[in-house]
Amino acid sequence: MRIVITGGFGFLGQQVAEALLKRRTLCGAPVDRLVLADRFVPAGSPLAADPSPSSSSRGYPIVDVVQGDLSERLDEIFARPVDVLIHLASAVSAECEADFDLGMSANLDTTRALLDAARAQSAAGGPTPRVVFSSSVAVYGSDPALPLPPVVGESTLPTPQSSYGTQKRVCEMLVAEYTRKGFVDGRVARLMTVSVRPGRPNAAASGFLSGIIREPLAGLPATCPVGPDLRVALASPRRTVDGILRIAEAERGSGPGQLDGGLPVNLPALTVTVAEMLATLRRVAGDAVADLVTVTPDPAVEAIVGSWPAAFDNARATALGLAPDENFESVVRAYVADHPDAVAAGSLPAPGAIEA
Repeated sequence: MRIVITGGFGFLGQQVAEALLKRRTLCGAPVDRLVLADRFVPAGSPLAADPSPSSSSRGYPIVDVVQGDLSERLDEIFARPVDVLIHLASAVSAECEADFDLGMSANLDTTRALLDAARAQSAAGGPTPRVVFSSSVAVYGSDPALPLPPVVGESTLPTPQSSYGTQKRVCEMLVAEYTRKGFVDGRVARLMTVSVRPGRPNAAASGFLSGIIREPLAGLPATCPVGPDLRVALASPRRTVDGILRIAEAERGSGPGQLDGGLPVNLPALTVTVAEMLATLRRVAGDAVADLVTVTPDPAVEAIVGSWPAAFDNARATALGLAPDENFESVVRAYVADHPDAVAAGSLPAPGAIEA
């Protein structure tokens, strides 16, 4: 099996790649090649070479790197048959709102180009690629003529209120249409806001939902650009990666654990308020750490993030064996366990307060 991950060196791309390299199988078949496609490849990234002796039967790495703009690297990506394409590459929400053309090019045009390349492969007699598209809860929004219900499900009409959400929704429809026509086997995972993300802040409007935890634990100040009463839907990195891979390998059908119909799957959501997030930080890390967060509302950020739903019906995900995080404290525990080097010595919780 040859698997391609776009955005392979982004945060989620790396997490998915590492999970696949650990498993070495998907859909019951061995992963023979793992292609990581990204515009930027970090120098010295261990994913750029997978030197383990078990990498392949021939004893050399199974990871291939394709660097550059996706629209200019499609021939290289599809030079050999692609069995599974996990499309994670995307311009993020605040970027798309600030630069409309960037969002349309990076999100919409590139996705259609990938789908066309996948279609060409199947039309030429190659395997029909299984395409997993990472969408977002940003496809939902409260329209004045049609407010969102208290709890949102896949049958709720998406009315996005941002450029990013609109682009994701159009791409969802393209994946559904290419699947209906038999060009690809497409499936859509709508991601919740992923928190806590490690590493550096990005340009996503929701980035603060990681920053208000990540930066204080590292001993750094952080700004919260929304009111503490704002309710948000979150998922930990672990649960998000599990969801992406489960949707990737789910067989078609109406039985238990199977993917029925063409609807997207909303990944399981943990609903919390920003105030509850900050209270969790204070409880597990102490006052000195929590006091590093300053609440300074930013109307532009509040308008984007506040338009997203916060409570979800997880039934469709549950049928696939997926579940939301237990609580936000478990999310913080997982972050500290997975990224101990990102936590300043003076910011560590009391012994036993956070465990894997």
